[in-house]
Amino acid sequence: MTITHLVTHSGGFHADELLSSVILTRLFPDAELVRTRDAAWTTPAPDKIIYDVGRHYDADAQIFDHHQRPNPLREDGQPYSSFGLIWAHYGRDYLRAFGVPEVDVEGIHKSFDTGFVVPIDLVDNGDLAPATAGQLAGLTLPTLLGTLKPVFDDRSPDADDQAFAAALPIARAFIEGSLAGKAAKRRAEAVVMGAIETAGPARVLELPMGMPFRSAIETAGADHLLFVVHPRDTDWAITGIRLSGDSFDQRADLPTAWAGLTDAELEQACGVTGAKFCHNGLFIAVAATREAALEMAGLAVSDAEKA
Repeated sequence: MTITHLVTHSGGFHADELLSSVILTRLFPDAELVRTRDAAWTTPAPDKIIYDVGRHYDADAQIFDHHQRPNPLREDGQPYSSFGLIWAHYGRDYLRAFGVPEVDVEGIHKSFDTGFVVPIDLVDNGDLAPATAGQLAGLTLPTLLGTLKPVFDDRSPDADDQAFAAALPIARAFIEGSLAGKAAKRRAEAVVMGAIETAGPARVLELPMGMPFRSAIETAGADHLLFVVHPRDTDWAITGIRLSGDSFDQRADLPTAWAGLTDAELEQACGVTGAKFCHNGLFIAVAATREAALEMAGLAVSDAEKA
């Protein structure tokens, strides 16, 4: 039967049902989204999907709440929120609707669940506090989405519904941006793998454009690589390879003598005509031409090997 209504609770909203709505409204664009606590609406029916309300979790009946006891848990014992339940049952179809190739659906579904969905679930259930992010606590996604709720003294009867409707495209942008990045990373991996094979034992990897490369280098076991060179707009970049995604530490830094220099000063420091810029952090430098970039990368390799 056709889904005609997507039903979640009225009143103040949280990240879990807001993000669930992103998934469901893409899959069922003609369905009406109803925010209510009326028992007639929160009672299962073949033409409804009910989430974050209803006190039951029954995928066959299309009801996905997590507030009841016992509450639904993942295999590892971590609690679901409505977002986790909706992603578990509808996420793969969402990825297909989003244009993800079938070969990548399972991998991206799992990766997005681990890195995006589970934290939302844990915060919603009180098992993870945004405060654990320290100074970034106010910039966590649940907190940012929470700022879109009406202020306490906005007493207009439709304030919550209007705020929810305004927040929905913002929440959609976060989900779609994250998934677009993951899909692009899969495409980049094939390009990087081919470049690694072409480079052989060389310490510098040349790519045809800027793209995510670290995970592919790790997957290939290319531990010998120290720097990546690629075109960037009208010039060329020389980039270090981070040891991990959440660290600024690199396999090798660019030469210390280059730090913060530009143009003629950098040319004099490295001896390469066309050298344009080196970041103070020694993780990226820029050159005017491919030849200059490769020469700078070669000098950086020599410097790193002396260390």
